Amino acid sequence: MFRRLKGLFIGSPLETASLHEQRLPKKSALAVLASDNLSSTAYATEEILLGLVAAAALGVALPLLYAIPLGLGIGGLTLLVVISYGQTLHAYPTGGGAYTVAKENLGVTPALVAGSSLLTDYSLTVAVSITAGIAALTSAFPVLYDHRVALCLLALAGVLVANLRGVRESAAVFAAPVYVFIFSIYLLVIGGLARYFLGSPVIIENPEIPRSLDVTWSFFAVFLVLRAFASGCAALTGIEAVATGVKIFREPVARNATTVLYILAAMLGTLFFGITVLAYLYGVTPHPDGKETVLSQLGRTIFGEGPIYYVIQGSTMLILILAANTSFAGFPRLASVMAQDRFVPRQLAHLGDRLVFSNGILILSAAAAGMIVIFDAQVHKLIPLYMVGVFTAFTLSQAGMVVHWYQSKERGRALRIGVNALGAFTTGVVLVIVAIVKFSQGAWLVLLAIPTLVVINQLVRRHYYTVGRALSLAGYEKPKDLQHTAVVPVAATNKMVLGAIEYARSISRDVIAVRVNVDGQDRDKLQEEWQAWAPDVPLVVLNSPYRSILRPLLRFIDEVETWRDDDVVTIVIPEFVSSSWWHQLLHNQTSLFMKAALLFKPRIIVTSVPHHLRQ
Repeated sequence: MFRRLKGLFIGSPLETASLHEQRLPKKSALAVLASDNLSSTAYATEEILLGLVAAAALGVALPLLYAIPLGLGIGGLTLLVVISYGQTLHAYPTGGGAYTVAKENLGVTPALVAGSSLLTDYSLTVAVSITAGIAALTSAFPVLYDHRVALCLLALAGVLVANLRGVRESAAVFAAPVYVFIFSIYLLVIGGLARYFLGSPVIIENPEIPRSLDVTWSFFAVFLVLRAFASGCAALTGIEAVATGVKIFREPVARNATTVLYILAAMLGTLFFGITVLAYLYGVTPHPDGKETVLSQLGRTIFGEGPIYYVIQGSTMLILILAANTSFAGFPRLASVMAQDRFVPRQLAHLGDRLVFSNGILILSAAAAGMIVIFDAQVHKLIPLYMVGVFTAFTLSQAGMVVHWYQSKERGRALRIGVNALGAFTTGVVLVIVAIVKFSQGAWLVLLAIPTLVVINQLVRRHYYTVGRALSLAGYEKPKDLQHTAVVPVAATNKMVLGAIEYARSISRDVIAVRVNVDGQDRDKLQEEWQAWAPDVPLVVLNSPYRSILRPLLRFIDEVETWRDDDVVTIVIPEFVSSSWWHQLLHNQTSLFMKAALLFKPRIIVTSVPHHLRQ
């Protein structure tokens, strides 16, 4: 049943030889890797405006005009980061992004900080993107607002299934909504500017946030401006995904990835700044109860509640939900790189049936679902959490590139060092600002989570090292011949049990059958019944006045172990297999509990003898 359901939803397995066919051209890769970054234009401006609204509530009247220089500052920071990552792509075309750069140039601990930061950021990005997408839906249809958590989980399930089906399939699904969103937002920006300068615009006046005002500067006012700036830096999230997921590009990998990165930066800059300018021109500020987004208000003000408005809202909802796909492309690949270095479970390094890292995709989905539920699908509660991780990765990546160029012999390295050094300094300053101004809003959780993950990574690596040493053949001596006792737990005398007895006889001369008497049956009668079918195998009957099967059985096995110091005990468990999967639900699972209880006992070997029923 599971195999059939998996084939229905996920598809048939793909051959490893077809892995190269899963690589994407620039047009498709842009849709997969750019959706997160471009989708941030739907809420980055709103986050800046929320900072200005918060300042007004605290008695500092920051003018709406300040949104424009803040937007310009964020745009300049974006350009600097993109140029720096363009150099990273040419130096490290194998993927891994900040983790790989930091590991090779700064050391293991900085690499783990970068990797943990990105894994945290990817998980939060999925939660934020899907939550923001459903916010766009509930803005157009407020009746759905109270069902936002369920809608988020449903959308997450859809993105999960699409990614499990493979890279090409997910790209085919996501390409159209991404390009429709790009077209509709450019239409919004151009249409909004045209109506403002050539038509009769409707200007919204908000007395709490004046359009222009002289500000009495103080330390507190500077802090509030920096908080608004830090909130708007959400626009930069997703840029690193191109460097992390570079392996999904067709050859030439570095050139194609760099082209996509620069196209992404150009679209992000124009869309983000355009929306910010429109918000100022039309006087749009965040809705007091959060039930309508700034983008929705702009669309409604400029085009009215007509088809264009609903296209904008629909495409915004889709790209915000599908923006999670960038994390589904980045998280599993980064986890696979870290798994190859033994810092995360090795299962994350392996490709699944559809040539994607299925285990990483499932873990990412579970983490995002947990955050959606915990934070009640509220975008503004989640956003302060995830910028710390991304700017930590930015800073470490650029610092690592400074070391890389310093050690290289390439021509023009001085200029490259200068670019990456400026990038590291700038993103480091922004990281400090974000950590300070967002600390009380939830950034402390990420500041705690990242070092915790680093410690876990080191413990995982230490475990794999210990296992490797324990299994090493260095100093290995062939063990001497061992005495072998086979213990067969029996519940009754039947075909299944006697088949297990015959198997035990084939592997050992010392076979003992043991029965736990939970029903208080007559011991002599049980022995008499047993002797009629297996007279050469002794039956040990254990009384169990508290009706427990496992406890008396485990005590008996411990006693058997003490009989001979050089003995190996094999527990031969008879069990039947029904012809239909649901038949198993009608029987107790004693054999499963027995195997689980014996798994961690040294010098105990457990084997099952299945008896297949035909019905």
